[in-house]
Amino acid sequence: MQYAIYAPKHLGNTIKLPASKSISNRALILHALSGGHSLPQNLSDCDDTEVIVRALRDWPDVIDIKAAGTAMRFLTAYLSVTPGSSHTLTGTERMKHRPIKVLVDALSYLGAEIKYLGEEGFPPLRVTGHALEGGTIEIPGDVSSQYISALLMIGPALKNGLELKLTGNIISRPYIDLTMHTMHDYGLKIEWTDYNTIYAPHQEYQQKEYVIENDWSASSYWYEIMALSDDFDNEIRLTGLTDGSRQGDSVVRYLFSMLGIKTSFENTEPGVMTTVTLKKVRTRLPRLDYDFINQPDLAQTFVVCCAVMGIPFHFKGLSSLKIKETDRMAALQKEMKKLGYVIRDINGEELLWDGERCEASLEAIDTYEDHRMAMSFAPVCIKIPGLKMNNPEVVSKSYPKFWDDIRSVGFTIEETPDNS
Repeated sequence: MQYAIYAPKHLGNTIKLPASKSISNRALILHALSGGHSLPQNLSDCDDTEVIVRALRDWPDVIDIKAAGTAMRFLTAYLSVTPGSSHTLTGTERMKHRPIKVLVDALSYLGAEIKYLGEEGFPPLRVTGHALEGGTIEIPGDVSSQYISALLMIGPALKNGLELKLTGNIISRPYIDLTMHTMHDYGLKIEWTDYNTIYAPHQEYQQKEYVIENDWSASSYWYEIMALSDDFDNEIRLTGLTDGSRQGDSVVRYLFSMLGIKTSFENTEPGVMTTVTLKKVRTRLPRLDYDFINQPDLAQTFVVCCAVMGIPFHFKGLSSLKIKETDRMAALQKEMKKLGYVIRDINGEELLWDGERCEASLEAIDTYEDHRMAMSFAPVCIKIPGLKMNNPEVVSKSYPKFWDDIRSVGFTIEETPDNS
């Protein structure tokens, strides 16, 4: 499938953002560990969450998590501590090339029974669950935070609890804190005992009613739309967000304030979901330098947005982008070149744009089975009417109604023959 996307002259509508995928996936694992009967409310309807729901509900011998990296990591840990279970975890071809050795080694050290069914260090896996003793383990802090979160959530189920020491540089710390915060919501005691050490004692999981807040990551594409528009009368309202959210990507509002987008909350009471209004102002920075080590999922949005706005940038802390749904570093460079922007990769960890341009081919944007590639490039149609995009349906991984919402504010989408 291929889309040609056209922007409206004026923007103004209220958008119901999807529920947070990150919180939904954590709450589902904690719900399962507690033996709860009522699923968390306002669960995300995205692909990544659906595969966890189906796995926990249907309990199949072979669990196909498709392209859901979070599901692969969280379910590997959960199944390891579920006595009497034995399942194969598999996914897409890309998933079979996404590393999981650090997590498997940590779980195996704790006594888990996990076998590689293909290449060592990668899915598919056969996981046989039984009670684990727990104790103290060390893992690198500069790997995916999902490994760390997966271990933390099963920590209270271990007979001796879990003391997790993170070595080296710790990346994506807000996602670790989000996991701990969600565990606190479920009545679990877990804390940082040192700058690099987290302790979760053995304890009983508590059943409870739980409501998921909406997704700050998804809001980033609406901020980008506002930033790329030229109409200062535009106004977009986003529902279900909270001021002071524990979601790491809530920093998006501060970053976009530097690109000329003002954020207003209807209610700033802590923990209360409310409506956020976005408006464009005339003040913006001439250049943006930022370290995305704690918010890597925002990097694509800002690479695309800043370049198209003509704002040079130097973004650091991007090493984890290489092991996402695709190699996002390489994908961004290739697709931005189609639009006429030369983005430089520094040591596989940084992306730099100093204003260098090249001739734009304006070929259709490829999405690489990566939802964030599709959503971060879609707003470019404001500057390039009729922007073409291949395989736009990949948004279902985190924001299934993205294209419906885009249409609701006046964007026109024409389905065209895929000539890629």
